[in-house]
Amino acid sequence: MNETLDTLLAPDEPPAFTVGNENGRSPFFIVADHAGKRLPRRVGDLGLSTAERERHIAWDIGAGALAEMLGHALEAFVIRQNYSRLVIDCNRAPSAETFIVSVSELTPVPGNVGLSEAQKRARIREIFDPYHDRITLELDRRRDAGQTTTLISVHSFTPVFKGMARPWHAGVLYNRDPRFAHLLLKLLQHEAGLIVGDNEPYRVSDASDYAIPVHGEKRGLPHVELEIRQDLIADNAGQRKWATLLARLLPQAQEQLNAAPTPKRN
Repeated sequence: MNETLDTLLAPDEPPAFTVGNENGRSPFFIVADHAGKRLPRRVGDLGLSTAERERHIAWDIGAGALAEMLGHALEAFVIRQNYSRLVIDCNRAPSAETFIVSVSELTPVPGNVGLSEAQKRARIREIFDPYHDRITLELDRRRDAGQTTTLISVHSFTPVFKGMARPWHAGVLYNRDPRFAHLLLKLLQHEAGLIVGDNEPYRVSDASDYAIPVHGEKRGLPHVELEIRQDLIADNAGQRKWATLLARLLPQAQEQLNAAPTPKRN
């Protein structure tokens, strides 16, 4: 079926996001921008094989399941985006070149070539906006209720990228505000056998990210973007292992953050 000019999702298709622990009282607020690999029927297969649509170019393998398990362990609010980043990348600003890609890594995406402005707007209106509007709504509610919030953005990365092996088991990412990230980084680095990247294999920026700059930095919320190597969380056992680890360390980092003196403003 071809994508129409005025709509994207059919009435019987899932919404843009799934929420878990909606009334969770934990300070942790967990987002998974690349949790899903679903393609709306109206975009067909984007010209890609089934194998390509299962790869990391389509979604963050294991990230959604890890976020769900972590939210359950911490009794934390979790929101997971259901559709493939090949349709629209919900961790990019709409102005970014990689918001809707025609080539991902080295793989052409024929179904994204030559989209009309109406088709692009439909993707924004029906996937990007509902997802981020729901995050905004919940963060506003927590602010108004005086509820402490620390934003945790969960992602995964490939063991090899464009022929280069990546030695890290996990990465702790941040940009303007390293408060919480540095605390968690130190805790992870003290875990035996773990190689943890400090802003590796990526770093947060306004060009490459959306959730942390917009929902974290602009609100002044403590935050971290976590990248876990996908082969470590590709199955249920790995996901549970990492959920258990993070459910132990995140509260420790939060306690240290709460005990730290408040930075003076100039």
